[in-house]
Amino acid sequence: MTTVTDLYPTRGPLEVATPRVDPVVWSDPGAEGPMQASELSDFDRDGFLAIDQLITPDEVAVYRAELDRLIVDPDVRADERSIIEPKSQDVRSVFEVHRISEVFANLVRDPRVVGRARQILGSDVYVHQSRINVKPGFGASGFYWHSDFETWHAEDGLPNMRTVSLSVALTENFDTNGGLMIMPGSHRTFLGCAGQTPKDNYKKSLQMQDAGIPSDEALSGFADKHGIKLFTGKAGSATWFDCNCMHGSGDNITPYPRSNVFIVFNSVENTAVDPFAAPVRRPDYIGARDFTPVK
Repeated sequence: MTTVTDLYPTRGPLEVATPRVDPVVWSDPGAEGPMQASELSDFDRDGFLAIDQLITPDEVAVYRAELDRLIVDPDVRADERSIIEPKSQDVRSVFEVHRISEVFANLVRDPRVVGRARQILGSDVYVHQSRINVKPGFGASGFYWHSDFETWHAEDGLPNMRTVSLSVALTENFDTNGGLMIMPGSHRTFLGCAGQTPKDNYKKSLQMQDAGIPSDEALSGFADKHGIKLFTGKAGSATWFDCNCMHGSGDNITPYPRSNVFIVFNSVENTAVDPFAAPVRRPDYIGARDFTPVK
């Protein structure tokens, strides 16, 4: 087994906060790419960057049509990469969507997308995870507060915080339909959660989280210190956020769906090793083991 120093202990007997030792922005401020130096500085400070329009309305229509096609395709629904909403039995997410769909593969390769990922991470990048999320109205469930890196470190074996996520809105994000919430600045502290990782935890956690959940006391402290930012915006808007941001989303009980495409880029210099706090690693379609750079 590969032995790598564990910089961020988690899933032990106690909840432990560890100061971040990794950079947030890995490139120089003047690095070439679509992001301005001021945007990189804001990302470094807050852990996220919102963009009013990453893709055009015409492009939104193309990606939305592809999402709608995929979620009604019987073969896609039956695929293990599809996650079904427990109550409604509707498709909640489809993983590895850039491999299932050439339309979404084109989005991953788009210079507006991969160029920003390279700037933030200071290297070539590969896709650690991709998925479309469908949050239909009238009861689609949310995701409780968590750090993605806590799971990716514990269960996928990512050694360092050199990973960035992109969420592109394919429907309008109102302040009422279960939008993304982030605690600004929370990316500077790693919260190692208490409790062991059950075998095949991913089968449950993709529908309802259990392992890797912070305590109410810790979340209260984070919220008091950092506050909470709720992201709204038109279809085509996007949010880049650091892998260690404390974030979550509420249920959508409105009539208005909230769908997005979610892409996780990891540095080719931060490839996955053995899980740090799980008996086995998650399937490749959730945590990639193909480290081929996006070109």
